[in-house]
Amino acid sequence: MTQPVEITFVETATDKLAGHEGRVALILGPGGRLPAGLPRPAREAALRALASKQGKAMKPGGVLELAFPAAMKAEALQLIWLPPSSTAQDARRAGAAIGARLGKVHTLVLAGGHRRAQDVALGLALRGYDFSAYQTGAGESDDPAPDTATDTPAEPPQAVSRQGAADDARLTDAQTGADAAGDASLRVGESARVTFMVRDPEAQAKLATHAAAVAEGVFFTRDLINEPANVLTTSDFADRLKAMEEIGLTVEVLDEDELQKLGMRALLAVGQGSETPSKVVVMRWNGGGDEAPLALVGKGVVFDTGGISIKPAAGMEEMTMDMGGAGVVAGVMRTLALRRAKANVVGLVGLVENMPDGRAQRPGDIVKSMKGDTIEVINTDAEGRLVLADVLWYAQTRFQPAAVIDLATLTGAVIIALGHDNAGVFCNDDALAGQILSAARAEGEGAWRLPLAPAYDKLIKSRLADMKNTGGRPAGSITAAQFLQRFVRKGQPWAHIDIAGVALPPSATDLAPKGATGWGVMTLDRLVRDRFEAK
Repeated sequence: MTQPVEITFVETATDKLAGHEGRVALILGPGGRLPAGLPRPAREAALRALASKQGKAMKPGGVLELAFPAAMKAEALQLIWLPPSSTAQDARRAGAAIGARLGKVHTLVLAGGHRRAQDVALGLALRGYDFSAYQTGAGESDDPAPDTATDTPAEPPQAVSRQGAADDARLTDAQTGADAAGDASLRVGESARVTFMVRDPEAQAKLATHAAAVAEGVFFTRDLINEPANVLTTSDFADRLKAMEEIGLTVEVLDEDELQKLGMRALLAVGQGSETPSKVVVMRWNGGGDEAPLALVGKGVVFDTGGISIKPAAGMEEMTMDMGGAGVVAGVMRTLALRRAKANVVGLVGLVENMPDGRAQRPGDIVKSMKGDTIEVINTDAEGRLVLADVLWYAQTRFQPAAVIDLATLTGAVIIALGHDNAGVFCNDDALAGQILSAARAEGEGAWRLPLAPAYDKLIKSRLADMKNTGGRPAGSITAAQFLQRFVRKGQPWAHIDIAGVALPPSATDLAPKGATGWGVMTLDRLVRDRFEAK
């Protein structure tokens, strides 16, 4: 798994700025004040930059970069404008500007007593992600792009505080292998090193434990979504989730024979044309006593050709991301386990592959769901809702959850409606909807509520079965949600989040390089803390 960069917290020592080799980032003081200890030539250059048109136009979270600052050994000096009134999102964007340029050098961040230092650190970690597991460097120049990915086994996240040679305040039981009397940075020569100079390093390190768990959950989700389908088969996916028993989750893998006995015929029909077996994985975190759990359900189509209703060839390579909902559920469960959340949460993912084999389901087939409802398959490319229908019903009947939230890269229609900036939220419970949207706003992840209404049901009315699996192009994301709602028990709080537009956007975002974003891990972790965590 790609590991977030480990961040070391030390006491502020501005006399070390001039001699630091690598990169230096300075959070400016009130009014743009520069810190003491900056050599005079570098100070003058920084003041000129801040007085420039670009400097005067900087908004909170803005960054100016000076290459090879005079009288300093650093290769770059970044000036960060982050006034005390800055929001968490401003600070994370500022951190992301640092994280995007980490390379393999040692980066020093002078944060002092800034109240947003933790958000700067989180933004840095998230933007520093680099999925390069399959880049060998063959054919490239002698100066390859920075590579922060590692092949080391996953460990619980950590943050280290250094107030002196004898003070080594670790936040987890995992060991970094660093000498207690030396530098506490991670893997010298293998990945970037980051040191934050702060007013109270021990306190900052303790605060960093939650952010570190979130970053690792986001990275886990991004890795899963970025993996090619010839590697991330349903079996490999299930194995990766099973391995999370090492961090305290209880994980159960249901194979096709068990799914057949349970009556999950809708899910099994989607995968019957693939050589890779369909599975359902159940992950449980029990940290909240006897409370009913929150159930998270994810669509895990590891590759989607569209089946017999085959997709166009152009762009089909991106259908490795059609397991994005399952990836988010897995990342959230990892975060909750790593931070030892005081909540009961169960994550269920349906893992299938949709292929056009001679045994694949056809348009016109009728399948019976676990609930017992019959479904006419109009389009085999509307397969994710068939997977979710059975897993949703299973989650409710087995766990009697306090609320259910499903996540899926379900429809192209939601991209037409909302683009790549917002996920579509459908919900049968106003309180739950408000809490999801509030959590998304707090974490800077775009989400917008879309309607559910009986009027849309006529679009999925079937002549031959209880319903059909698609209502055509009009209101496509809404009819998909209406379909799923038929597999939600009366009185059960439920939300469906369509992440098709935000899971793998076409360009980099504020906190992620181009590729998978991990959208939803931070929102759902926040939701668990705000609504479901024992106080």
